[in-house]
Amino acid sequence: MEIYKDLSNPASKEFEQLLNSQFTKTANLEEGKIITGVVNKVTDNFVFLEVPGLKSEPILDINELKSMGMLDKAKIGEKISVLLERLEDKKGEVLVSASKAQKIQGWDKLVEAYEKNEPIMGKITGRVKGGCIVEHIDTGSLMFLPGSQISDKPLKDISHLMNEPQKFALIKLDKVRGNACVSRREIISSFKKEDKIKIVEKFKVGDLIKDAEVKGYSSFGCFFSVNGEIDVLVHLQEISYSRVNHPDEVFTIGEKHDLKVISVDLEKLQVGCSVKQLTPDPFENISNYELNKIYKVKVVKLMDFGAFCELEKGLSTLLHSSELSWTKKNVSAKKMFKIGDEINCVITEIDKEKRRVAISHRLTTDNPFETFEKTYPIGSEVDGEVASKNEYSIFLKVDGLDIDAFLHCNDLTYLNNGEEELAKYKIGDKLKVKVLEVKAAEQKVRVGLRQTQPDPFDWFNDKKIKQTITVKIISTDNKGLVVRPEGCEMDFIIKKSAIAINAADARPARFTGGERIDCAIQELDLDKRKATLSIKLLEEIERKVALDTYGSEASGKNLPFSSLSDDLEKKKKKDE
Repeated sequence: MEIYKDLSNPASKEFEQLLNSQFTKTANLEEGKIITGVVNKVTDNFVFLEVPGLKSEPILDINELKSMGMLDKAKIGEKISVLLERLEDKKGEVLVSASKAQKIQGWDKLVEAYEKNEPIMGKITGRVKGGCIVEHIDTGSLMFLPGSQISDKPLKDISHLMNEPQKFALIKLDKVRGNACVSRREIISSFKKEDKIKIVEKFKVGDLIKDAEVKGYSSFGCFFSVNGEIDVLVHLQEISYSRVNHPDEVFTIGEKHDLKVISVDLEKLQVGCSVKQLTPDPFENISNYELNKIYKVKVVKLMDFGAFCELEKGLSTLLHSSELSWTKKNVSAKKMFKIGDEINCVITEIDKEKRRVAISHRLTTDNPFETFEKTYPIGSEVDGEVASKNEYSIFLKVDGLDIDAFLHCNDLTYLNNGEEELAKYKIGDKLKVKVLEVKAAEQKVRVGLRQTQPDPFDWFNDKKIKQTITVKIISTDNKGLVVRPEGCEMDFIIKKSAIAINAADARPARFTGGERIDCAIQELDLDKRKATLSIKLLEEIERKVALDTYGSEASGKNLPFSSLSDDLEKKKKKDE
């Protein structure tokens, strides 16, 4: 069956032209390309576009335009660029996306700017881990700004940079992942470098810089800000003619000082300055000062470890905390002085080679320990007040002198345990003690309380080893007996091994508290105040006496001398 017999008639020709034009329009529309549509209808939820060549109207969700900030485009007649994703889906509809079109267009612009090494305009819209998110102003593309690329100096607060249009340099593009990385620091540095060259060229060696502000420290010097335009370095060796270990010993952040330009490096764009070269070398006049002589010095800086003082302008030295006071340990110069104070100090050392001067404030007053030694020689008694105490000792504030005397718990009493006795005393208690030791050079005074009391050990002064004494049993335990000699106030321990010769009789349980028994003095050292008592020794002494006196065998195996008969038999055989 033939449909068209004659294709040369005018009607067929017209139909052919219309059909070909339609196919041509459709052929220009390819999936994955960006096309332009005209808004021909707007509802509450959708925007309908008219694109020549498409058999149906593409539809955009109005929320997509809102999220892109393009809601103003939702008007009839407005043109919107979209990405043609599908010419026809399962439902026969055309799928388009305005947001994807924007990203593609934005990426193309980013690639162009990256290849031409041109800055782009953007604004920081939020913070993320490791940096910030930057939105490209022209296309809305999102880029990553690392924290290290925000500025050429650390910034604690970037709130003033948020949502502000500014230039960024593209430093990395990843086409595969669609990621872009930008830098604000490069933009700042490029501008600063141009400006810095002009600033550095202004300085000449020998120039005087007025009121430069201390900006920061390092281990090798101090940085000063000059008119907020440039930072200059004063090396550690150019700070002072005196030895300086760290800039914070001399300067404080925010202070203003005059500087002298000593070097200009146009290649590195660095300016070196000096503080000490503004004044003559004060060590040239050091011969004017004498050792062990008192001078007025001015406190110029306070530190945790002491104070820096000036003997004269430019000649400063450290007054160490150990030289502030005779008696106060770890005293703080910040509590004793304030900047600008004029105090008396003694020069204790002058070293011209090391350019060092050592001074002392405490040497301007008498050593209280030497005064104490003269006033209270060893063996004398002194009144004091409990100033502080620790686990094993008491420190007494001596009346009339700013001295803390050391009183160990073992020197509190003859009778009780020293640590138990220590618990009885509290801050503010008054005590009369005896001076036991004075070391003025080491700033130490040792005193004792029990030395002011009668020594119960004196009871042994007329006693001797192997002498028999009567004791009262105070208590018993598995280790032995606690006994007190009659007429003595001290307690002693008779060990279990010293109770009897026979091991079977060496039982503390044989005795009861309050019982009176005899024992012998086994050891006695009056200097060390040491005495050892023994019942066993008394048995041995009495046995020897019995052996020497009697020649016949004794009876009574249950007596303390149960082995006496055996010993007598041995002696008889020996005599024969």
